[in-house]
Amino acid sequence: MNIKPLGDHIVVKPKKEAEITASGIVLPETAEKEKRAEGEIMAIGPGRILENGQRAPMEVMVGQNIIYKKWGGDEVKIGNEEYKIISQEDILAILEN
Repeated sequence: MNIKPLGDHIVVKPKKEAEITASGIVLPETAEKEKRAEGEIMAIGPGRILENGQRAPMEVMVGQNIIYKKWGGDEVKIGNEEYKIISQEDILAILEN
């Protein structure tokens, strides 16, 4: 993937939703599913520019798994893969192992 986000934007690969529920029920394509809000960071921008002209450091790194706002950001398709571009302020938490 060759994409470099600008400012405090982050490219996230959303986590795939389970097609089978915990009880073993297979969900059809037409089933209404809850919007994804978890994913892996694929690329980050350099950080936003502050009023004093300095750049604010990013709080996340490539490879981290995060939880982000369900309705934030923009969905993009690059090749056959779907990604979401969000702002750093749309990140709610970093998932740690």
